[in-house]
Amino acid sequence: DFKKSLNDFNTKKKQEVNLSNGKILSKYKLNNFYAGINNTIPGSGYIDLYKDDLFVLSARGILGYAKNFENEIIFKQINNNLNDFIGLEQFSKRNWFSFKDLLIHDDVVFVSFTEEIEEDCWNTSVVFGKLDNDKVEFNKLFSSKDCIHSINNIDKEFNAHQSGGRMIILDENHLLLSVGDYRSRFLAQDKNSVNGKIIKINLNNKIYKIFSMGHRNPQGLYLDKKNNLILETEHGPKGGDEINLIKLDELNDDKDIPNYGWPIASSGEHYKDPNGDKYQKYPLYNSHSKYGFIEPLKSFVPSIGISEIVKIGEKNYVLGSLGKKTLYFFKLDDENKIIDLNKVEVFERIRDLKYYDNKLFLFLED
Repeated sequence: DFKKSLNDFNTKKKQEVNLSNGKILSKYKLNNFYAGINNTIPGSGYIDLYKDDLFVLSARGILGYAKNFENEIIFKQINNNLNDFIGLEQFSKRNWFSFKDLLIHDDVVFVSFTEEIEEDCWNTSVVFGKLDNDKVEFNKLFSSKDCIHSINNIDKEFNAHQSGGRMIILDENHLLLSVGDYRSRFLAQDKNSVNGKIIKINLNNKIYKIFSMGHRNPQGLYLDKKNNLILETEHGPKGGDEINLIKLDELNDDKDIPNYGWPIASSGEHYKDPNGDKYQKYPLYNSHSKYGFIEPLKSFVPSIGISEIVKIGEKNYVLGSLGKKTLYFFKLDDENKIIDLNKVEVFERIRDLKYYDNKLFLFLED
């Protein structure tokens, strides 16, 4: 009903919080975001900044933009047809069926989401539309021909929290999309499946290819053009959240696809496996390199609920966490090893993170 009204939605500065690193977190209460991916209330969403405007997308398809970020932020609602692709029928089935990311580039808006490709059968898709502050008409960019059934699947497990959905622009012709395994773990090592992968989508002809594989649930992507690398963050199982590095100068279409090991290698453990059956099929070896996979830059044990990652300096980065409600600042040295890892609590789940004009923008969902 609120979306149909096309009413503006405003925020008011709620409080300022002094953080442990000496910075100040200014918090704004966002109204009219009624449904969250993890907690039903108050709601989940994604942000992007484009041409000095702040854009926000709710997990259920409310889209808006604001032109100033002072004591009160007023978002103008943008009319859109996102709910033609996923709507009340899907949302009523479970909170984890939702929109997954918002990306704006070159006057085009990209949105990823969990698509019900067949009845109760899901995968991660992308739509796009020309940016217009009054109305955006979205069309399909990418949709897999295959899907994972929420009941009838090989391992009798399904979890749409593990859907990925993070997007970045690789170059003027290509978009990268992360796709999770939906807990069909074996698909991450299947080159005929998009699941457990980062895929490269051609924006001109919509043809895609696998960019990297062996991922569980990629939640963060950052292209560092200057240092010619991509940093990827992903949720592990019980323990084993990872920061991975993809070296762009080592990628070659004629070489093997970079493989990060899931579900053969991980620092984590299976959530429940009383008979050890899962370890027979998915051993979760602690070493990646011993079994021919790329080692993560870092594994977080226990897990932190890792989320988006951004760059804030020469080789300085920051990532968010959902579970630990914390920002993690770190640097990469000349050998691309992590140094100076520092934690700064913000006391709420960080769903999304952007860096703009020397400020960090966080979407907090508690």
